[in-house]
Amino acid sequence: MAWFKRKNTAGPAVAIPADESVAAADPAPAPTPAPASVAAPVADSTPATPAAPAPAPTSSISASSIVTTMMDYPLTLQYAADRAKNYFANREIVTLTADGYDRTTYGQVYDRARQMASALEKLGIKQGDRVGTLAWNTSRHFELYLGVPCMGAVLHTLNLRLPLDQLTFIINDAADRVIFIDADLMPILEKVAGQIPSVEYVVVMNGHASPTAEGLPKMLDYEELLATGSPDYTWPEVDERAPAAMCYTSGTTGNPKGVVYSHRSSLLHALTVTQADTIALSERDVAMPLVPMFHVNCWGLPHAGTLVGCKLVLPGRFMTADRTAQAMVDEGVTLSAGVPTLWLGLLQVMAQRPDLKFPKLNRVVIGGSACPVSLIQALQANGIPVLHAWGMTETSPIGTVSRLLSTLEDLPADQQIGYQAKQGRVVPGVELRIVDLGTGEVAPSDGVTFGEIQVRGPWITGSYYHDDNAEMGQDKFMDGWFRTGDVATMDAEGYMQIVDRTKDVVKSGGEWISSVTLENDIMGHPQVMEAAVIALPHPKWQERPIAVVVPKPDAAGQLTEADIISYLEPRVAKWWLPDRVIFVEAIPKTSVGKFDKKVMRQQMAEEVKLGEE
Repeated sequence: MAWFKRKNTAGPAVAIPADESVAAADPAPAPTPAPASVAAPVADSTPATPAAPAPAPTSSISASSIVTTMMDYPLTLQYAADRAKNYFANREIVTLTADGYDRTTYGQVYDRARQMASALEKLGIKQGDRVGTLAWNTSRHFELYLGVPCMGAVLHTLNLRLPLDQLTFIINDAADRVIFIDADLMPILEKVAGQIPSVEYVVVMNGHASPTAEGLPKMLDYEELLATGSPDYTWPEVDERAPAAMCYTSGTTGNPKGVVYSHRSSLLHALTVTQADTIALSERDVAMPLVPMFHVNCWGLPHAGTLVGCKLVLPGRFMTADRTAQAMVDEGVTLSAGVPTLWLGLLQVMAQRPDLKFPKLNRVVIGGSACPVSLIQALQANGIPVLHAWGMTETSPIGTVSRLLSTLEDLPADQQIGYQAKQGRVVPGVELRIVDLGTGEVAPSDGVTFGEIQVRGPWITGSYYHDDNAEMGQDKFMDGWFRTGDVATMDAEGYMQIVDRTKDVVKSGGEWISSVTLENDIMGHPQVMEAAVIALPHPKWQERPIAVVVPKPDAAGQLTEADIISYLEPRVAKWWLPDRVIFVEAIPKTSVGKFDKKVMRQQMAEEVKLGEE
């Protein structure tokens, strides 16, 4: 990795046409060959060694002034990759397969990532080009997580659960030149054949595919493409502020919006994931991310895992609760991460298999949507501690993590769970404020006053790709802060709690009702599997809440609206009680596993008319 003096690149984001390379606010210099003194590792016995630091510059500042003597070391993902090769070459990376497990190591992944980077360069991929992936969590996908950004290209992970029109939009908006795809996902890409003109190659991995659709780009095999690369490839010089990866939002209020992560932001975020008061990922861990690698960089776990050298267990396409549970036992998983619905499935498996225990699983990170108190209690009753976290595509994503302060550890259990159910305290490196929805002023930290979460920091986006910064007529950025659209409270101890999205909060008679709070309370009912609360128009009160409830299998057909209302009455104000309770077999979800309230509102608006009784 080359050494260089970093330029001052502060300044506003610049819109970039779709047919140009992605660039940081101040573009990185044109790539130049690495100096001869920089040797990339080629085997476990040959560590990656950076060149000697450049001599400190001669200062023209007067003798009475002082300048730093610290090196201006580039914060790039090349550092993380080289560190994994040098210090954790033999640490395992395990992928679930149809008949068991596939095992490799950080050293082998590193060598293959470097060779694939060489192959892509020979294919014509250059710095700034977008390389898409449509793939599960596997070691091949992990190779691309390292190889693509470290060669200076931009990894664009595609969400395989997006509607086809949105998938087509983001491929075209990012102008992906290559798409790597798992063989079993080829039918998805076939459906958009002929609609993605920027894509020149499709590379099939983890199996073979025989597509029949017309209009697909040239097809290549992963291993055959890899073989064309040089095993002696050396990472080029990459500016730390150069783009490394990009993801798109789920597009719940329009077309998805692109977020471009830099090497610097990605490495700083990875370091935060390793901190003791956040996720505390370390070399001692066996981490199994159930959150997809196409969802906000897998919450930073692959990058952080590369830094600390923890064993990784990747579920591939085998995401059923029984299979992932068995893998946790077989591989001695200590840390896992995913959305609440995954852990509901795990609890069901545990109920069916009382013998199933997880003696080494010492924490699970739950985010993506608010985790009900009942779920936290159920997991912890089974000896599985929960870390409740919050973040977004725009925040890389870790923004807050709920860990008990040392001053709260002697509280009674019922008070401790109250803090654990909140999304937690802001992580070091990020600033967060709650802005009153009515006054526009910073809200008091009283645990009661609602306000919009606004954040800023080195891994918070300062704009969207193509400067597509407006949402529902309002700018998402204000005075250097990102407006998240999440509504929350902050208590005196600094614990933030999500109460809603600005578009989902119920505005009834001039007062606010938190749909998230109602959902969590309803899901505390012992016969409820899932519950979502939405606002519907009311002729008198403007809006009123209705609850959409999925009963547990043994309660289907038995649970009534009266049961839910009587359960809620001692828990919430009378005017918070839902006007209707609708029972369904399943609640529609977005591509990232959140309740799709836009779809629910459309459906229920046709079926339910409030105030007409």
